[in-house]
Amino acid sequence: MRNKLYLTFGILSLFLCLAAVSVGVLTGKVKSSLGGALAGVTVTVLETSASTTTATDGTFKFNALPEGEYSLRFDLTGFNSEKRQGVKIKSGKTLSLTIVMKPAPSAAQTVPVPLTDSSAPDMMTKRSMSAPRESKMFEMMAAPPPPAPYQQPYTRIIPNPAIPAAGVDFNTEEYGRIVENAFKETTREPLSTFSIDVDTASYANVRRYITEGTEPPKDAIRIEELINYFSYNYPKPVGENPFSVNMEAVTCPWNSGHNLIGIGLQGKKIDVAKLPAANLVFLLDVSGSMQDPQKLPLLKEAFKLLVNQMRRQDYVSICVYAGAAGTILPPSSGADKQKILDTLNSLEAGGSTAGGEGIMLAYKEAKKHFNPHGNNRVILATDGDFNIGISDTGSLVRFIEEKRKEGIFLSVLGFGSGNLKDERMSQLAEKGNGNYSYIDTIQEAKKVLVTQMGGTLFTIAKDVKLQLEFNPLKVKAYRLVGYESRLLKNEDFNDDKKDAGELGSGHTVTAFYEIIPAGSTEQVPGVDELKYQKTTLNPATAGTGEILTVKLRYKLPKLDVSKLLSVPLSGPVKPFETASENTRFAAAVAEWGSLLRDSAFKGQASFDQVLNIAKKAQGLDKEGYRSEFIRLVEKSKTITMKE
Repeated sequence: MRNKLYLTFGILSLFLCLAAVSVGVLTGKVKSSLGGALAGVTVTVLETSASTTTATDGTFKFNALPEGEYSLRFDLTGFNSEKRQGVKIKSGKTLSLTIVMKPAPSAAQTVPVPLTDSSAPDMMTKRSMSAPRESKMFEMMAAPPPPAPYQQPYTRIIPNPAIPAAGVDFNTEEYGRIVENAFKETTREPLSTFSIDVDTASYANVRRYITEGTEPPKDAIRIEELINYFSYNYPKPVGENPFSVNMEAVTCPWNSGHNLIGIGLQGKKIDVAKLPAANLVFLLDVSGSMQDPQKLPLLKEAFKLLVNQMRRQDYVSICVYAGAAGTILPPSSGADKQKILDTLNSLEAGGSTAGGEGIMLAYKEAKKHFNPHGNNRVILATDGDFNIGISDTGSLVRFIEEKRKEGIFLSVLGFGSGNLKDERMSQLAEKGNGNYSYIDTIQEAKKVLVTQMGGTLFTIAKDVKLQLEFNPLKVKAYRLVGYESRLLKNEDFNDDKKDAGELGSGHTVTAFYEIIPAGSTEQVPGVDELKYQKTTLNPATAGTGEILTVKLRYKLPKLDVSKLLSVPLSGPVKPFETASENTRFAAAVAEWGSLLRDSAFKGQASFDQVLNIAKKAQGLDKEGYRSEFIRLVEKSKTITMKE
């Protein structure tokens, strides 16, 4: 019996050894016929049901396929499925494929028009929209099949030939002009005041340009958003304040005669299960400009990720806008996920863009179902291209400012390219006490809406302002790196009516000041000597060794009176090589941004130095964001060299 067992195990071992060497590797890359790599494509080996999804650069890999011949299928929302048959895998060999997918015949040249229906809930029938010019055509068309599991349709589709077809080459992207912060002389202007910024849209948008092999527009590069795309390992807050304050003084890597002051805030992280109940309104742009595969199709997949994170106590309504605006889903519990997902699946794109009307409708829905103890928020997903109704940014901003006073905040998700209205979306999120993120891949959607959901959707401190007073005995001049759109007047610091940035659960905020030390012979642009007064120094602070004092004001989410913190920073200034991993990596990102902008203050910055610093400060990098940054720097270096 024992001999038989030995024989059996021997045969089995031989079989496993033979099987182990009879496998091959399959790799490949999926591209769009319109250009560019496709992320999030589902790749299935039909004979085995093994599947994977493509990475941000469109690549995929099967490490161990048994030797044989296979059929593959490639699926992505908004594209025709592709099949590749007769794929032969050979033992010990690697086979590489390139797949090109074509956009599906678009239903995008259509206008979704919400219907009234006597059997529908009241919220579905009360709508602030109409389409009088299209009514005759509308009556002649048969309604499409209803989206399961509903018993009634909520849209009918009307062709709109005025909307350009997918693939038409035009670009109307808009970015706000950035005038970089210059050095200020401490004896003349000892105070510097700004609002925090936790937006990350600029980094993802810059990544999109570089991935496509194009140098990004200089005004698309907001250095503070590049820095704050990454999380940093600052100490957790203790005590009653919802964030910790961390500072470090080091030598400046891109200018040997200067120093660098790093300031980092770490927000208190609240477990998702303990977050207050959410009253969310998804406001989704389904206009003709959203027909591209990287717009509405990606939007739908992104919001599905968020829906799958919702709890029973969370409620969501869905409003859409195209030529007009309408509510297509009344408040639905997170427990009823399939109902919400079915509504998302049924969305089609087409028509002009009544964004202003959509925003007003979404706020109306949020107010109607306001939760006084919860998180009330509108999440706007769009390319920002509003062209009918209230479409000027100023009017929209004033409207949103009024609504935030009622406790309803606004977060903005940007999608797509070609007509991205970046500055508008940034302003709307800023004035709506929310975040602005750019979604270029399903992986970015996961980062924003799953991994960082608490920070994206729940505010732990609002109107967070910083004011730094520099000691002229230590600092001759200073400049804030980035944050140009977040500068405040010095008197705004003590004004609780002045709006500032919000800090979300678990968020980190990092800022840098570049310093010219006292005693430097470097000339700083300034004004003539004053005739009627002279600046005098406080002798009581001469022996403190303090470089600066940072003061912070913030409000708790439900309060309108701010709290004040004051934290001094003393020397000595450390060599950059001995700085914390946080400061070194963030400085590498800041230096990269100055190179992309071709900043007047880039000094001796170089792509090679950025790579050297980033690689040494990469750390654990569990999510892979820092290693992706290193790859982007390498690619941006080659793009810049071509210019």
